[in-house]
Amino acid sequence: MRNKKYTFSIGIILLLVMSSFGFKAIAQNQEAIPTHLKWSERMALSIMKRHPEAYQIDEKKEPKWDYVHGLVLTSFEKLYQKTNDKKYYDYIKNYADATIDEDGVVKSYKFENYNIDMVAAGNILFNLYETTKDERYLNVIQLLRKQLQVQPRTESGGFWHKRIYPNQMWLDGLYMGEPFYAQYTVKYENGANLNDIAKQFELIQSKATDKKTGLLYHGWDESKQMEWADRVSGCSPNFWSRSIGWYMMALVDVLDYFPKDHPKHKELVKYLNKITSSLVKFQDKSGLWYQVTDKGGSEGNYLESSGSSMFAYAIAKGVNKGYLSKKFKKNAEKAFEGLTSQLIKVDNNGEVTITEACAVAGLGGNPYRDGSYSYYVNERKKDNDPKATGPFILAALELNR
Repeated sequence: MRNKKYTFSIGIILLLVMSSFGFKAIAQNQEAIPTHLKWSERMALSIMKRHPEAYQIDEKKEPKWDYVHGLVLTSFEKLYQKTNDKKYYDYIKNYADATIDEDGVVKSYKFENYNIDMVAAGNILFNLYETTKDERYLNVIQLLRKQLQVQPRTESGGFWHKRIYPNQMWLDGLYMGEPFYAQYTVKYENGANLNDIAKQFELIQSKATDKKTGLLYHGWDESKQMEWADRVSGCSPNFWSRSIGWYMMALVDVLDYFPKDHPKHKELVKYLNKITSSLVKFQDKSGLWYQVTDKGGSEGNYLESSGSSMFAYAIAKGVNKGYLSKKFKKNAEKAFEGLTSQLIKVDNNGEVTITEACAVAGLGGNPYRDGSYSYYVNERKKDNDPKATGPFILAALELNR
């Protein structure tokens, strides 16, 4: 009798264990990201799975106001507009509410640093304010506009990249400041400062363009005093793909706010055509671009995902908006094919990982960054870096992939 009870008990335990595994399998299956979805949603859902709270993007442990969150969440805003799925809107709003307190103060933001990177996250606040009328969002929008009003400038009128980088314009800075500036001046200033925005592009185009390749150097020091700066041109010594990607994304996003009859509209479109025509000459047969744009095949150089994603987005949007010839669509498509076939991994649960992204690169600072070829190719790489995931979503949306 005891053996029967023992056998019965073991059976119950085994049944419970098997049921537990079954439930886990069901739960795991429910968490799986469907592979039939478009790449834009697959990447977005992967980000949300890795980072349930949006402030955790880039492995942050506590809420921080940062441009990388602004970039990724801008892509989520476009995805929300496309799908009308509220979970994407809520993800954006949760980030804003985690970083902005009840008094409308962003404790992790330091106005006195005059860091133009910090303006980019403000792009997500316009729609949040319009849909909620929460004055906290407007307070931060106005604070960021005030930063731009007093942002130090070069003698020729270009925004410094940061207070600690005097007299310097970096290509990155055009994306960080100008789309926000353009959206603000159109919404709240009747477009009064569109000429000032165009001037930022004019300066970079005239000062940082290489006459031989047509590519743009990462940085320009008007004072020509930085160690990395050429003593004649003031430019840094190499072409970094992501910096060119920042510039191109800035152009196509800013053009959303320039009326076609604005005197500077054609000029900005011309800049986009010039850089696109130059850039496609350096596109690898894989469809991707190298970390150092013009030195494909050189030792240590590699096909890089963030710059390639940015190029795919900017070119596709440029074609879709009619700024670029339709012939360039094939370059964007080829880039996206290269990303998905070579630099994207998908695990058994459908989670998408993008590889071969340069984690960070800059000029000057401490430790000192000299802008050399060796510097760019030896900066660390990071899977799922937000500078790659955000533009990948944007590219997927523009290409409807």
